[in-house]
Amino acid sequence: MNEPSTAPLVELEGVGKRYGNVTALDDVSLAVRPGEITCVLGDNGAGKSTLIKIISGLHRHDSGTFRIDGVEVRLASPREALDRGIATVYQDLAVVPLMPVWRNFFLGSEPVLGRGPLRRLDTAAMRRTTREALRRMGIDLRDVDQPIGTLSGGERQSVAIARAIHFGARVVVLDEPTAALGVKQAGVVLKYVAAARDEGLGVVLITHNPHHAHLVGDRFVLLKRGAMAGSHTREAIGLDELTRQMAGGSELEQLSHELARTRPSDPGGEAP
Repeated sequence: MNEPSTAPLVELEGVGKRYGNVTALDDVSLAVRPGEITCVLGDNGAGKSTLIKIISGLHRHDSGTFRIDGVEVRLASPREALDRGIATVYQDLAVVPLMPVWRNFFLGSEPVLGRGPLRRLDTAAMRRTTREALRRMGIDLRDVDQPIGTLSGGERQSVAIARAIHFGARVVVLDEPTAALGVKQAGVVLKYVAAARDEGLGVVLITHNPHHAHLVGDRFVLLKRGAMAGSHTREAIGLDELTRQMAGGSELEQLSHELARTRPSDPGGEAP
């Protein structure tokens, strides 16, 4: 059981975003609390990518309010989001496949020894820290010296989550982390998503899979064509209803009715 919810780490209230004459998001609200997983569900074109870009600092919102720790902000860059404790793990992970796991873990943040021309990477510390950070998350890799490209998709996602936590993230945004994975590897990722929640982080899980969302989610925000189609707590909605709303619900029923055909009883003669 999660501890009682505290004040949101990140809060969006009535947020909107336009690109020229196109409305990508309209009046979207959500709250991300420590120790909770907020799942954002929607099909392609629902506005999930735009929402990620706003939370991660890649794009600024045009309307509404974006708060971090209760303070209204307008993030200017992903670097500013990181500095405020928001890390985004994209589906197409930015890794160097032929580099070892420990090198990718510290990519861009490598500790060094010495000064001037004697400066060199502290490889021993990076190997040790990578092992410890992964072990803390329950990730047991055979060898942190193996190229990260040799890991499964689920293992690579798990390393990225562990990296975000190690470098001080308080909110982790996960962009469709299970989309390209099989059942077993998707389960591996969801296990570490839950581990991040149990570390006290606020997690935003972007997905189009209601089954994966309902396995780990505490709150669910449904998007459709850039607008909110629903907002529920885990206690308020079951998997069947979440799936129905995600799939279109009444719209699917109407479509089924429109597509239904009455087979003629008398064909009126043979076809030529």
